[in-house]
Amino acid sequence: MSQSVTRRAILRSGVSAAILPVVAVPSAANYVSRTDGYDYEITRTEEEWREVLDENSFNILRLGHTEVPKSDPMWDKLTEGMYHCKGCDLLVYESRWKVIVDKGWLFYRHGVANALLMGVDWPEESGMLEEFKTLAGVETHCRRCGGHLGHIVVVKNKPLHCINGASLIFVAAT
Repeated sequence: MSQSVTRRAILRSGVSAAILPVVAVPSAANYVSRTDGYDYEITRTEEEWREVLDENSFNILRLGHTEVPKSDPMWDKLTEGMYHCKGCDLLVYESRWKVIVDKGWLFYRHGVANALLMGVDWPEESGMLEEFKTLAGVETHCRRCGGHLGHIVVVKNKPLHCINGASLIFVAAT
């Protein structure tokens, strides 16, 4: 069974992350098909993506799913290092920009310059919890491979990148 769910389902439900079941929720549409018009440096067939990514990472990076809150061991760690896209190894975040938010995902004040693309996910009036709204449904994608990383959300009136740990590779500082 997959360990990803759609973030929409989590944020709209108002259910506490502590009682969320580990279930697979089918994606409404293939994520990559919604990014037409941009030539990514790294492209692969679905079969090739499945060869290089585990099921959970594939569902997140390629289908736009979301990991179960607090399932990634780095969600509440401030260990010094760099975070790379699991789909193509592009450096996308640095630990110095990380913020711990007790929601269960990795949060950053911003990403590495020229590493991210933004896309529209769903409208602000979608019924999401007031404390955790996106900025008009802004998704973050890897600029090199188009992988879905997460969303821009507002936490305590501050915009933050809310990122799936399963979409990243952490490289500790030496």
